[in-house]
Amino acid sequence: MPKKFPKEFKRDVANVARRGELTIPEVAADFDVSVESVRRWMRQADIDDGIVDGQTSAEQAELVQLRRDKRRLEQENEILRRAAAYFAKDALPK
Repeated sequence: MPKKFPKEFKRDVANVARRGELTIPEVAADFDVSVESVRRWMRQADIDDGIVDGQTSAEQAELVQLRRDKRRLEQENEILRRAAAYFAKDALPK
């Protein structure tokens, strides 16, 4: 399973790589992360800073939260639908 790095760490690595004093592989080796991780963090930092168009980290986090809420509400709705059907069958005349 991949390691989880804090946002601040990712931002710092991207800023060091952006300076251009070191190559991306050197930055990756210095911070003990993969080269592809540094590249991905730099792309996301460019998007977050408005340099490149794309979905910002805040938008991604909001989308994840909204999807979780939607899934929870769908489950609650299904439970209520089943409960209503269960209680309605007892209320039907025989």
